[in-house]
Amino acid sequence: AWGTAMSLQQLLLNLDESHKTVKNLKRTKACTVSLATKETMVASDYLGIVSANNVKDKFEKSKLTAIKSNVVDAPIIEEYPICMECKLVEVTDAGTIVEVVKVNVEENYLTNDGKIKFEDMHIISYDPYTHGYYVVGERVGDAFKEGQKIK
Repeated sequence: AWGTAMSLQQLLLNLDESHKTVKNLKRTKACTVSLATKETMVASDYLGIVSANNVKDKFEKSKLTAIKSNVVDAPIIEEYPICMECKLVEVTDAGTIVEVVKVNVEENYLTNDGKIKFEDMHIISYDPYTHGYYVVGERVGDAFKEGQKIK
């Protein structure tokens, strides 16, 4: 599965119709989107390469823990530091649009004023060209301010 932000409240997910996730999403009209980390990389990759249509104990084998959300009808995986709870908006030819209705972040990844410390999470990103995972996190500038240096 792939995904991208469409806005601050909506995500566009690219999900294959054959996945059990799609069947569940259509049935419940909800899903959760978690960001994988360096620490959860092996289990996250496993979840992506093994279909729940064929392997009934994916969570048990991955050693991840699914708990019920209080907001949407979809599971939250405890081991991920950030989880977006989403409601289905629309399924289009371009992908599945979901609305983020709640963001859960482990408290140790929040500053005193409630901002998320992404650099401490070791979030990983997939590079489809090298088939590699890379840790995201070094802040190198301020969006919408760096370009002002040229003006």
